[in-house]
Amino acid sequence: MSPQDPVVPVRGAPCWVSLMARDLKAAQVFYSAVLGWRFRPASLGDEFSVAVSDGEPVAGIGALAPSFQVAVAWTSYFAVNDADDTAARIRERGATVAVGPLKLGPGRAALAADRDGATFGFWEGQTMAWSVGHGSAPACLELRTRDAFEAAIFYAEVFDWAAEEPGGCDVTYEHDQVIVSDGTHMVAALRGGAVEAAPDPRVRPRWHVYFPVRDIEAVTAAAVAAGGTVTPIIPNPDGTGVQSVIRDPDGGLFTVTAL
Repeated sequence: MSPQDPVVPVRGAPCWVSLMARDLKAAQVFYSAVLGWRFRPASLGDEFSVAVSDGEPVAGIGALAPSFQVAVAWTSYFAVNDADDTAARIRERGATVAVGPLKLGPGRAALAADRDGATFGFWEGQTMAWSVGHGSAPACLELRTRDAFEAAIFYAEVFDWAAEEPGGCDVTYEHDQVIVSDGTHMVAALRGGAVEAAPDPRVRPRWHVYFPVRDIEAVTAAAVAAGGTVTPIIPNPDGTGVQSVIRDPDGGLFTVTAL
């Protein structure tokens, strides 16, 4: 199977990440300089592109409509069997479905926010071969939120995490965080302690995307040279490797990690 072949993702697992930028060309220049990505057209039109690294699709970048006055941010998408059922579950639990579900290319997608305001997406349908923790795809997704256990209950009810039916994600508690795995490896972590009222988006509840890099010093230097800002390089919470948070020129936040 080639990296571009469509696959049916594990139910409830992260299946894609995307960034909506104010200037698509400028965003492509930045991420090419910082992460070495190349870009190819997407099936969704001229305002969307697929980032490719080492021959594999790793992320999507699109252009925000000028009329959309929203913050630029990376969005994590989770695989679902039925987008309408997922949207209903989200609303029933006091959270928000902001957009969709809408037909997009080969599937259906929607954007939502959990009860603490962390934004996420969900996708019904086939995806490109892509898996957290493999190759150049994101190394991990992490939700930093007010109460990791309460959030875990919400997402488990929405995405059927820890359900008895086969083909879904498992949930465990390790090192003061909730770990989500797809049966073979960790795909997401939920950690408590964020203050939802804080003005800094790095503190407010949000899903963080971690991209793997080989040389974190070179990557952070390239980010500064390309107009971004970076935080000091620090050890990863689990003690393996190091990380740094980068803000692109549009304000999109992501984390790079070197193991």
